[in-house]
Amino acid sequence: MAEHLGDRLARLRRLADLTQEVLAERSGISVDVVKKLEQKRKHSARLPTLHALAKGLGVELTALLGDPPGVPSTGDVDSPQLVALRRAVMPPMFAPPPDPSDTERLTVPLMRRELTDAWTIYHDANFGQLMAALPGIVNDARFLASVGTPEDRAAGQAALGKALQLAGHLAIRLGKVDLALSALERAMMAADQSSDPLLASMISNSVAWNYQRQNRLDDATHLAVYAADKVEREQQDTAESVRVWGGLVMSAATSAARSGDYDTASDMMATAEKATKRLAKLPPPTDGKLVSVFSRSSVRIERVRLAVQHERPDKALQLAKGMRLSADTPPSWRTWLLLDVARAHTDLGDAEGAVRALTRLREVAPAWMRHHTLAVAIVSDLWAGPARPPGLRKLAEFLGVTS
Repeated sequence: MAEHLGDRLARLRRLADLTQEVLAERSGISVDVVKKLEQKRKHSARLPTLHALAKGLGVELTALLGDPPGVPSTGDVDSPQLVALRRAVMPPMFAPPPDPSDTERLTVPLMRRELTDAWTIYHDANFGQLMAALPGIVNDARFLASVGTPEDRAAGQAALGKALQLAGHLAIRLGKVDLALSALERAMMAADQSSDPLLASMISNSVAWNYQRQNRLDDATHLAVYAADKVEREQQDTAESVRVWGGLVMSAATSAARSGDYDTASDMMATAEKATKRLAKLPPPTDGKLVSVFSRSSVRIERVRLAVQHERPDKALQLAKGMRLSADTPPSWRTWLLLDVARAHTDLGDAEGAVRALTRLREVAPAWMRHHTLAVAIVSDLWAGPARPPGLRKLAEFLGVTS
């Protein structure tokens, strides 16, 4: 079972040579919260609290979050699959050029189909499968970016940018923020030489997410706002540009919320939700899976998440009630919604409602749930509570929290 949040907090506090009282003062939170976490009377904390604790400890947020929902880290040397991914993202110096005979049938349309499939695998949270396939995709895209006419190379650079962006997302999920930033920096360089005028802005959104994981919330906000303004200024009114702009506004709102400014975040989300009405009047993207996730469903899911994180469970359940998810909502977003609904029910003392949501989550994403620290924390809180509704024992046994 993964290390408990309280154990990580206590270990990092001792390494920083801080008392519980000093850490609470530095973080701007109650010392009672620190004590309850370290004594395991609280199994989880909201993201604004975690960001404040990380700042007080002088560490990245990832140090407190533990393993994200991906392939768990063991502290051992990198696996062969991760080494292959690193090598694809950062090719060795003076490496020989790719052998054209290995890629003679490779075309830009085929490459885009491979990328679409790879992003689908990512959103399905099949991270092990993606790790096996992605190095080859990155290498193929790099080859395409180096051959043919200037137009061919520009299209190849666009494919390389999307492949490296995906490598950055996967690295974030694996807790490898250094590799993620390297991948995203290289993705941005490819975007600058590509034929896709929106690609740099899409990658900016990914960089902002990486900044959030590093507790660089101001940097994340400023980058997302800058990129959104650039899209609004320079791009035509297409479904692609609206989706990229909307994704950036959502990212800025998330950073504001994690900084503790829920009102600003809520206003940004309301603005983003209004913009989704424009999508219904525009022709859909040619290849929607290679464009930022943005729809009325995704905005509403993020609004639910922010309401839960800022202790507004009634508001969260009101937003989630009767929500009809659009067909293009990725499975990973659906799982987040179920987890947040479970958290809202837990905060309201409705153990039965929480178990219903968690049982559904186990049905649709068992592997994702098993690795997610918040899912484990919610079940742990319910198991330690006074009421154990039907279905809770199965969940607790599944996640190994019955002892």
